[in-house]
Amino acid sequence: MLSLSFVVVLTVIVVLLLRTGHLRIGPALAALLLGFCLASTAAAPTINHLLATCASALSKLAA
Repeated sequence: MLSLSFVVVLTVIVVLLLRTGHLRIGPALAALLLGFCLASTAAAPTINHLLATCASALSKLAA
């Protein structure tokens, strides 16, 4: 299991790259790695629940 600090560092990298508008191959790989790291942390169920809740709310708004 990866440490939370590694996930935080990758998150900061991805956010900085998105803010500068330079999302290319390297940043895309960092984003992919971030996703895999988040999936192996204790935050994964919370993130999944949040995404499911947002998707449900959006589908109700569209109906």
